[in-house]
Amino acid sequence: MKRTPYLALAMTFLALGLSDVAATPNPNSAVFNLRVFNDCPSSVVATEDSYPALLAIEDTQLDCVGFANLHNWRFSENDTDPAVFNNASNFKFGAWLTLTGTADGESGLQVSPWWSQNVDGRLNVKTAGEIACFGGRLPFFSFTGTFGINYVKGEPIYVEITYLSNGLTEANPATIEYVVVWDGTDYTSGPLPFDEGNPAEGFGSWGMLDDARVGAHLQPLLDEGNPDAGLRAEWRDIMFDNLDQATATEATTWGRIKARQ
Repeated sequence: MKRTPYLALAMTFLALGLSDVAATPNPNSAVFNLRVFNDCPSSVVATEDSYPALLAIEDTQLDCVGFANLHNWRFSENDTDPAVFNNASNFKFGAWLTLTGTADGESGLQVSPWWSQNVDGRLNVKTAGEIACFGGRLPFFSFTGTFGINYVKGEPIYVEITYLSNGLTEANPATIEYVVVWDGTDYTSGPLPFDEGNPAEGFGSWGMLDDARVGAHLQPLLDEGNPDAGLRAEWRDIMFDNLDQATATEATTWGRIKARQ
């Protein structure tokens, strides 16, 4: 019986796995998407971009009747278009977040699903104090409920998300881990598994699903009659790690390659 040489077999394996290895984008910039909610169109919105050292969004003169404005930024590979993150991606990202201003609201990080690429999927920090993760495809977790911690406006808080696709199966679903550092203490959700979702929709299953967007948000609440109302979010020392290579290395051994002969 003809046997395939190890080198040729290894090259075949690498070729077959190329799409998985290349699944995660490699951001080199960020793009802003302002006024996703625009309940106060007369407000004044400003941004700062010195990625990855600093991204900032500030919304002032929020003296309108209504609920909130919503703005976000998304990782990009070309400084123009939001990067597309698919179900088989593997990545970690984080930043030091600070909220300042007279208005209330919320901010944080996002892994947003294909049907709500600008709104849902939040590691959410409220000026009122609550820190929780929810929405879109994200497994729910509350740092306030679990650890009793609350954010204080004007103070920096480190926020981080790690997504690993694993096997994208019921037995080995993708996981997500939320991390915050508050008042000098590290807190983690630990890896939380995804449910199946609806594979009939055609975006995959057992993970965050294809065509997702990754970044952060600022949602300031309006304050009718108060022209001095404003809220600013700063994300400093932004970190993004593509974990495809590390995941592939862990999942593949030379013994498994030889077993294919």
